[in-house]
Amino acid sequence: MLQEQGLFAFRVDRPVETEFQPSPSARADQNGHRQRLRTRAAISFAALPDYELLEVLLARSLPRGDVKPMAKALLSRFGGLAGVFGATLEELQSVKGVGPSVALDLKLLHEATVRMSRGEVKKRTIISSWSALLAYVRVALAHEAREQFRVLFLDKKNQLIADEVMNQGTVDHAPVYPREVVRRALELSSSAVILVHNHPSGDPTPSSADVDMTRQVIEAARSLKITVHDHLVVGREGVASLKALGLF
Repeated sequence: MLQEQGLFAFRVDRPVETEFQPSPSARADQNGHRQRLRTRAAISFAALPDYELLEVLLARSLPRGDVKPMAKALLSRFGGLAGVFGATLEELQSVKGVGPSVALDLKLLHEATVRMSRGEVKKRTIISSWSALLAYVRVALAHEAREQFRVLFLDKKNQLIADEVMNQGTVDHAPVYPREVVRRALELSSSAVILVHNHPSGDPTPSSADVDMTRQVIEAARSLKITVHDHLVVGREGVASLKALGLF
């Protein structure tokens, strides 16, 4: 179960127009530009560079005005589309012109992407859909600004029962309590788990603390016959598997 992100704490009415109003000719140019983008998008999304794809999305949230500067500012601030959609509501609104409505629309798109990725993971056993799992955790966690510790709880067939955030922390630490992981696994009748957390720094290289924590969870789970399949560390630069690295 993915945690809610406080979406409904934000107003969703459209931003109030500024005092500046473009001239009729400028409005016509803007409308013509938008129509040309929509036409190109209808033919092939692949033909649009990232900033124009973002323009098309922003134009649906902001019916008037030139959104190209906003699209470019968002991509510059967050380093690409993945960073834009992975940013928090507060971070998005730090960009000039992005109000609660625009930020909410972008986060809704990100949440839909996360849910689609999770759906692909649920369709098959985790072991047989490892690439889909890696894609899912990257979409869900690679651009989180704070460290987040999650657990994927699996049944006897290694199918996903639940994906739960067990703890959220600071930019470089999220406390983990092995007994809580095991207790929740028992509540869900889970036979196995996959531990997942992110490194906001972007580097997925496991730390010595990550290795120690993994071994503590394995030890706590062993007596109750709960298997720890892996511990994945997610960063913008990729996903590291402690098991593949031979760290447990």
